Formats: sequence, C-alpha cells, structure tokens
Amino acid sequence: MSGPKHGDDRSSGGCPMNSGGDSPAVWGNSDLTYNDYLKVNELLSLQQPQSEPAHHDELLFIIIHQAYELWFKLILHEMENAIRYMGEKKILRAHHFMKRITEIMRLLVQQIHILETMSPAEFLEFRDRLMPASGFQSVQFREIEFLAGLKDKSYFAHFKNRPDFLETLKNRMAGPDLKSAYYGLLHELGSQLGDRRGIIKGPSMPKNAAALEENGTPEDRKAIIQAILPIYQDQENHLPLYLLSESLVEFDEFFALWREHHVRAVERVIGFKRGTGGSSGAEYLRSTTSKKAFPLLWEVRTYLEKRS
Repeated sequence: MSGPKHGDDRSSGGCPMNSGGDSPAVWGNSDLTYNDYLKVNELLSLQQPQSEPAHHDELLFIIIHQAYELWFKLILHEMENAIRYMGEKKILRAHHFMKRITEIMRLLVQQIHILETMSPAEFLEFRDRLMPASGFQSVQFREIEFLAGLKDKSYFAHFKNRPDFLETLKNRMAGPDLKSAYYGLLHELGSQLGDRRGIIKGPSMPKNAAALEENGTPEDRKAIIQAILPIYQDQENHLPLYLLSESLVEFDEFFALWREHHVRAVERVIGFKRGTGGSSGAEYLRSTTSKKAFPLLWEVRTYLEKRS
C-alpha cells in the first residue's frame, strides 16, 4: 500500500504536536511544523541579557519573568471568558474557567521559587543593569488586578510615559470585572425567587453591590452578605452558584499566596534593599498581601449556622 499523499492526515490526531505511528512524519516545505506553529525561533530570540558579558543567571531571570507574562496573558483571556459567561448566566461555564485560572495561579506560586536557586551575590552581579525596570511596571499584572475588581487609578501615574499602557488600564478601569459580574449575576437571579431551579432563596442582591461593598455602610455590606448566605447555608440547592463562589474565593486565595511567596523570594534574594524601580522592595510587596477581590465571600463564613 502506498504511503499517505500530501494533504492527508498523517497523525492519529491531525495535530502538529502528535507524530503518530512509530516515528515522526517527514514534512514537506509547505506543511505546518511544531517550530513554525509555536514561533520557536522568534521565542528563543527574545532573551536579551543587559549585562556584559552576559551573566549566567540573567537568562534564568529573564525566562522566569517572560513565562509569567505568557501566563498572565492566558489568565486575562480566561477572566474575560468567566465574566462573559456570568453575564450570560452560564454559571458552570464561568466556574470552569475560574478553576483553570486557579490551576495557573497554583503553578505561578511554585514558579517564583526557581528564583531562589540564584544566590544573592550572583544576582547583585547584574541587578544594577535592570534599573529602572521593575515588575511594578507589568501592565498585564495590573490588568489582572483591575479585572478582579481591585481597581486603583493611582497606578495610572506609573504609566504616564507609556500612553498605550495607560489607555489599556483606563479601559480596564471602565470595563467589567469579576466582582461586578458576580454580583450582577446574583442580582439578576435574585429576581427569580421560586423558579424551579431554586437558585436563590433569600434576600435579593442589591443592584450596585460591587460599589456598596467598597464604599457602602456596614448595613450595605450586611445586605450583600445576607444575599450570599443562602448559597453557603444550603449549598446542595445552590450547587452551581456555590461552586462558582468558591472558585472566586480560591482565585483570591492563590493570588494572595502568590504575593506572599513573592515577598519571601524577594527577601531571600535581595533582603530589604529598595526595588529596582524605586519602591521600598519587600516592604511594599508585603503591604499588598492582604488584598482581597471578594472580601465578603470570605466574611460570609462568619455568619453560617450549624445545620440540624
């Protein structure tokens, strides 16, 4: 029997990553290859050390941070999906993408410790070459915070010389986020009391809950908690919403864990030196570890009662 002709599916899955059979196929000049698909040559050309001659550990430093930016890109992509599905009341689809984000965050917590294989003395050999660049300037990281609902316009000042990045953050500031999408979903479903799905049995979520959580009175915050409480008190009858709520809490948890592990890694490598971008270094990073995008989802546990 003759071999496959050009254009035939020569792998079991029709995927450029899958060689199929006992050995890789021989690809023609016009076929898509693994290296072409992933732009491997371009990707490997992007690591450009600033030290002269290039210090051995600078390649490690660059690759770790470039890998972070790739994962940040995917996190933003999935956050947008989760927000869209909450707007469409597709609760389990939103939960699915939040769980994916959590798994990425779990990986990022571990990844930061690869930096600790670099000795403090070795890092100092090229650290001055990084100034004034700083992780503080990662626009994608700020986008993740804004999309989570942690919107802070004071960060605009740090991008005043990059109008493209500033415009990106301003759009995120004005656009939807996970917090407003979640509260909006509960508000919409709260008007369906008594429907067969039994989605919510309890007080309705205030319409502007996201704003009230941050700037409202203690009574406003209590009203939001009372609207969330049935989801947690009777999770069997509100299972999709319970799963979504807990995936948001888990996102919060791993975001905070990443911040905490980042602080420890920075302290281990540079101690209490100032950051390359002019911040107070570890001291500033530690001040961010208590941030929560969904503080009332954490607080609702305080009000749960024992079920008879």
